Amino acid sequence: MNKLISSKLWWLYLLIIIIAINFIASQLHYRLDLTQEKRYTLSKPTKKLLSNLDEQVNIDIFLKGDLKAGIKKLSKSTEELLEEFKEYGNGKVHFRFFDPLISLDDSAKKDLVDSLKRMGIEPMNIVAQSKKGDEQSERFILPGAVVKYKDRIFPVNLLKGISNTDENSLYNNAEALLEYKFANAIDKITQTKVSAIGYALGNGEPLDLRVYNLIEGLRKNYNFGIVKLDSLDFIPSQYNAIIIVKPTIKFADKEKLKLDQYVMHGGNIIYMIDNLHAEMDSVRLDKENIVYDRGLNLEDLFFKYGARVNQDLVLDMQCATINFVIGMQGDKPQIQPLAWPYFPLLTGSLTHPISKNLDPVFSKFTNSVDTVKSNGIKKTVLLQTSANGRIIGAPAIISFESVKVANDPAIFNKPNIPVAVLLEGKFNSLYANRISSGMVDTLAKVYKQPYLPTAEKDGKIIICAGAEIVMNDVMQRGPAPMGYNKDINYTFANQDFIQNAFDYLVDASGILETRSKDFTLRLLDPKKVEDNKSFWQFINIVLPLILIILFGFIYQFIRKRKYQG
Repeated sequence: MNKLISSKLWWLYLLIIIIAINFIASQLHYRLDLTQEKRYTLSKPTKKLLSNLDEQVNIDIFLKGDLKAGIKKLSKSTEELLEEFKEYGNGKVHFRFFDPLISLDDSAKKDLVDSLKRMGIEPMNIVAQSKKGDEQSERFILPGAVVKYKDRIFPVNLLKGISNTDENSLYNNAEALLEYKFANAIDKITQTKVSAIGYALGNGEPLDLRVYNLIEGLRKNYNFGIVKLDSLDFIPSQYNAIIIVKPTIKFADKEKLKLDQYVMHGGNIIYMIDNLHAEMDSVRLDKENIVYDRGLNLEDLFFKYGARVNQDLVLDMQCATINFVIGMQGDKPQIQPLAWPYFPLLTGSLTHPISKNLDPVFSKFTNSVDTVKSNGIKKTVLLQTSANGRIIGAPAIISFESVKVANDPAIFNKPNIPVAVLLEGKFNSLYANRISSGMVDTLAKVYKQPYLPTAEKDGKIIICAGAEIVMNDVMQRGPAPMGYNKDINYTFANQDFIQNAFDYLVDASGILETRSKDFTLRLLDPKKVEDNKSFWQFINIVLPLILIILFGFIYQFIRKRKYQG
């Protein structure tokens, strides 16, 4: 009897221990990350952001229901990430997965999809099947989420701007950017202090519908202002960064001095420059166009900082397709889509968070950029051509005849031509030992902006020799999205590139660094999986059962020997 009671108590104690372990595990969340790239470990900026939340953040994720394997895995990874967010957010992060389309009629679905599209979440049509041989089902999904904080909302498109060379890479890259996208959304929506961005005018920069997307994006995310370079005595330090887009008029020394001293006093600048005059309208009208130097007079300033924008045009086999009129059929033009190498599709950096894992960036008539020696300045290439690039020097003729050699690797034999570079460090002034003592006194006494021969602190300058990257086409219905190619009805990652660039220049939180995370894609060999399917089914299903049964026999054998003796 005592042995029976003792055995029952032993099982009772074991049950209590199991219940206690499960309860503790439900209250405490911990995951041991053994991956080489630390894919399951949140970055320090993200942890700091979450620990400082003052009110509840609610996240609605739309990845729910019958999903394909790739996007189902993305959904699972999103859930695991947000569990981590919830843990480090001290209970202030709440999330739910649901399908917002499931209970709506067709009219309501259309209204909801249109609303989400305006927010930047594009619907996706997928074909799924439960298992091999079953009937396929087609449905719309919304690969995105909405982050809510107080009375603010911020959309998250999980697939936007991601390099998608193939389906496996698409979802793998999307997983790599999950932390950044959700942390960035929470950071943006909870900010109390917003950086100020200036848009420079005075040297022929556009201020019309061609920069509508750029300016609207800046207004949405920052305190936006116009910097009239030709009339201001100096650039106010209240601007954390300024952008100069497609100037067409020569910069005088007094304007360059303002830019120079703005950098010396801690400012950051993005130059979006077209060194050569080349316009597609002229090409379409005359079938060819002679490109020539705009004479912007910025060469010495760039050279001092560590870069040179060349007098050339960059061509690439990896380029946009545009529609050409190749003839007439009666009174109707015959249109054929052809590769246009003057519109390179640029690839991003393999390591830098501004452009890593980005979908290609759509550019037009870009120049190449070289880096030159500048002590203490770090140079990083942000955008470049593919392995099949080509350079033609100015003066040059742009002609439709170039499409005849657009697919000839023998001609396109220059790889990875830089088009955009990031310069970082303590810059030295171009005007050291060149500025008059009278001007020095005026800057210090009249403008209260003393001349500095060397920057007070590390600064950042981005020089991009492709102004059209941040400009948008204007169509009959209004401005097209930035990076949109109407001939193929596709929007490239231009908006993401420039947004990342500004975030890197002015955001002190460090959240953008999470974009540089690597997710190594470890794919199984389909042939080996099929050949060894029975073996792995045995390892994963049958072997654990055998081990449990074996453990039970051993346990019973030990108990019998113990109590029979």
